[in-house]
Amino acid sequence: MVDLVAVCDVNKKAAKETAEKYNTKYYLDYHDLFTKEKIQAVSIVVPTSSHYKVAKDFLEAGIHVLIEKPITKTLEDADELIRIAKEKDLIIQVGHIERFNSAIRAVEPLIIKPKFIECRRLGSIKKKRRIKDVGVVLDLMIHDIDIILGLVDSKVKNIEAVGLSTVSKHEDMANVRLSFQNNVIADITASRVTKDETRKIRIFQEHSYILLDFMHQEAFLYRGTEGNIKKQKIGIRKKEPLKIELKAFIDCVRHHKKPLVSGQEGRQALAVALAILEKIDKNNASLIPQQTFV
Repeated sequence: MVDLVAVCDVNKKAAKETAEKYNTKYYLDYHDLFTKEKIQAVSIVVPTSSHYKVAKDFLEAGIHVLIEKPITKTLEDADELIRIAKEKDLIIQVGHIERFNSAIRAVEPLIIKPKFIECRRLGSIKKKRRIKDVGVVLDLMIHDIDIILGLVDSKVKNIEAVGLSTVSKHEDMANVRLSFQNNVIADITASRVTKDETRKIRIFQEHSYILLDFMHQEAFLYRGTEGNIKKQKIGIRKKEPLKIELKAFIDCVRHHKKPLVSGQEGRQALAVALAILEKIDKNNASLIPQQTFV
């Protein structure tokens, strides 16, 4: 059994409405959660720029944390959170929710040796009111980076990346090609300036490929047989990913188990995402016309 002790939001109206809905207390300052209440675990959903400060305060108070992706904005901050958690024997789970999508869980047994992976995660910044303190790489693409790193048992060898800013000061669309040391290639596109919403991944391997739709929790297996391609729908018991994620976090805290996406996996995804952003920055800088002095 789990008790929802309290909720916290800087927006008093939102905090009060949520507390009334779930019959609990509310606070406007998150420090009250561990100074006025006795809590063992917390789910942190704040802007990325605040991840480090908020998570650090809870960890130092001896509280297990489930923190939204990305784990932090810098590797140094991620390392500090991981260090504190290890010293205090606490759980850090990073909210890469697609790992708990029923579709990806259903196809994992069918994935043997991927050769090429193609990801498309497209949507509208207006429709979803996407967060704006980070660009599309840390907001959306990092989901697919985490999935790919979980599927490909190899280190990244090379990164090619392009990104453009359209409606914000950060990149709003990006295309990336990751080459791994075991010769697997992953092509990833993410956008928050697209009218139609898409969240799909295609995984190509010898004699077959898998098409997975995260939005609709559907998956299909295509096999090559005697010059033809046979399509097979994969049976999936659809479940709410967030609910599964929260249950997994509680289970890890209760039995002190390693999370599916621990602080270390969250750091690995962040490291690749930051390397992609560095490539994008370098490519964009090279496009700036050089001034000519006469």
